[in-house]
Amino acid sequence: MKTSVIGYPRIGTLRELKFAVEKYLKKELTKEELQAIASKLREENWKVQKNNGIDFITSNDFSFYDNLLDTAVLLNIVPNRYRQLKLDALDEYFAMARGYQGDKGDVKALPMKKWFNTNYHYIVPEIDDDTEVLLVGSKPFDEYVEAKNCGIETKSAIIGAFTFLKLVKFTGKRTVEDSIADIARAYSDILNKFSVLGAGWVQFDEPALCMDLSEEDIVLFSKIYERILSEKKNTKVLLQTYFGDIRDCYNKVVTMPFDGIGLDFVEGKKTLELVKSFGFSENKTLFAGVVNGKNIWRNNYSNTVNLIRELGEYCNEIVLSTSCSLIHVPYTLKNESSLFQEYKKHLAFAEEKLTELSELKKILSCSDPASTEEYVDNQKLFNLPRNCEENTAVQSAVSGLSKDDFIRYPDSGEREKIQKAVFSLPLLPTTTIGSLPQTAEVKENRSNYKKGKITFEQYVTFIKGKIAEWIALQEKIGLDVLVHGEFERNDMVEYFGENLDGFLITEKGWVQSYGTRCVKPPIIWGDISRSKPITVDYSLYAQSLTSKCVKGMLTGPVTILNWSFPREDISLKDCAFQIALAIKDEVLELEANGIKIIQIDEAALREKLPLRKSDWHSEYLDWAIPAFRLVHSGVKPETQIHTHMCYSEFADIIKDIENMDADVITFEAARSDLSIVDTLSECGFKTQVGPGVYDIHSPRIPGIQEIKKALIKMLEKIPKEKLWVNPDCGLKTRGKTETVASLENLVIAAKEIRRSLSV
Repeated sequence: MKTSVIGYPRIGTLRELKFAVEKYLKKELTKEELQAIASKLREENWKVQKNNGIDFITSNDFSFYDNLLDTAVLLNIVPNRYRQLKLDALDEYFAMARGYQGDKGDVKALPMKKWFNTNYHYIVPEIDDDTEVLLVGSKPFDEYVEAKNCGIETKSAIIGAFTFLKLVKFTGKRTVEDSIADIARAYSDILNKFSVLGAGWVQFDEPALCMDLSEEDIVLFSKIYERILSEKKNTKVLLQTYFGDIRDCYNKVVTMPFDGIGLDFVEGKKTLELVKSFGFSENKTLFAGVVNGKNIWRNNYSNTVNLIRELGEYCNEIVLSTSCSLIHVPYTLKNESSLFQEYKKHLAFAEEKLTELSELKKILSCSDPASTEEYVDNQKLFNLPRNCEENTAVQSAVSGLSKDDFIRYPDSGEREKIQKAVFSLPLLPTTTIGSLPQTAEVKENRSNYKKGKITFEQYVTFIKGKIAEWIALQEKIGLDVLVHGEFERNDMVEYFGENLDGFLITEKGWVQSYGTRCVKPPIIWGDISRSKPITVDYSLYAQSLTSKCVKGMLTGPVTILNWSFPREDISLKDCAFQIALAIKDEVLELEANGIKIIQIDEAALREKLPLRKSDWHSEYLDWAIPAFRLVHSGVKPETQIHTHMCYSEFADIIKDIENMDADVITFEAARSDLSIVDTLSECGFKTQVGPGVYDIHSPRIPGIQEIKKALIKMLEKIPKEKLWVNPDCGLKTRGKTETVASLENLVIAAKEIRRSLSV
């Protein structure tokens, strides 16, 4: 029996890649220095896998920004607007990912969306009508050779042709059908080149096979791979799926000439049933995804051993694998010096998952698996009760919830009339989403306090100074509804994890969200409750500095759950309701202290939406939407509740979003070409909305005319009385200079449109 890893984290154990890329973008690092750091990180990743006995180690899972963007560049899929900048290859790549504004032109970044049901964001490639799809890049081959020069044979992981075509955006008349021949030829060329290099295996990642597939989808998949595999030579092909089961195409997949098929036995509810019902090809290798690549709890070896034994009745050759890439979990527990061993022994980050695979391999190679030391130690861990910090009062509160706890009175239409009178805001009121620039000095203040270099009083004094500075700046800019800036917060979820009971916080548990953006997801260890106010003091201080409304800023229960590592011993629904009750306490205290507008962000609402539509309501929406409603159901009619969501496709759940019963909803929109505006219009959306007028994930400053153009387009579909003006998302990752300039342009544009409307 052998072991395999689908992919490995790439940012570095201490985020070395993040800092290197950011320095390069600031011209503080040369291209050669950046490449040297990248090469070192790749080598370290390969060696840690080899040292842990992994047989199928992956290359080409590295990326400076995003693997789907890497695949587009590999296949010559670069929109003309970026080619016209005449930049070198690496800078052109970053221009697509982040936008470009300089002496060579001004272009926005490509759209960005969530990678299936994860918190990772991918860049959406665009295929123009005149795009020539062909193999032009060398990255996968270079990294394969690089690993071989380190004495390590790898399988190169490449996003599969079917998934690529399902995620790419066609900008003209060209269709998917028009691209089959070209994409198949390009992937055939990839296989041929690996064959020349002597590669044993190539891994084509096809997570899109785990979604609902139509007959047309299955025909498309078949056409593509029949062409790709028809010229296959010595290199073997692994079709790797993850994030679910492939029930719609299982019979087709197992009959096609793949050498290996990777199936997910963690999230794939029907995967085992499919194998047992329809069998598995005797001449194929099953790469069994049995170690959870998304969560951080230890693997129960008894369950896994029983599963593999059962699979052994249907499969001649089985490779133990992760359920998906390990990019979704932190690097290693070795960096966690402050976590008690009582906690750590239950956890497995990426490196520890390598150990689990190695131990499972040893256990399953033994004639009596239950007699091995590794198996015995593992079962001791699972047979002991875990001290999960139970809170019977919280459990009772959740079990005692009634229908009325999820309903806010009066209805939204009546509340809108009341709030219009209370706030007397102008048409097209301007605001931001919440966070303001987390500059080096802001981060240093937080770091110095954590290291004990400054007192709590000094820490608070600095934060209040930043709040005062930015309240004054926002008033000067002319924004209508202000924010305090969130200078006390490291992250919108981690901060609440630190201040609610029931969470564990890591020191170095970084996970890549997109590009150089990393987050540190909290671990939900026990029952969740709020024992003290979290945001009230800073919100009240900010409000005391101005006569304008300052929004209270909270993160919603679904986003806190989705951006944490959840428990596996209670349901997600119960966990969400526990968090909702805790945040509800904060909402009511903000309201009681005179905060009139409260924003409860649900940026990750769609994130855990099942890949199959038939499961959307029964497994997710039927508790996720009520969890949000529970948070604000008890506030007064004149208290205005906002929420925000970003970087996902919302068209197919737009009615569910309106059912959240917020008073104002802001959406990411600018980077996705305002597509949400058409959706809102088509469904008759009644809630006040603020589609983002500019992309905050790019350093470029939007012009006044650009923002006016966006607002004019919005007003064609959204009543002027319903429209708010705001950026796409929070501004914590941006610098002060570009933030002020962008917001000044936003306010000027809104005022000019406002004047034209009044005329």
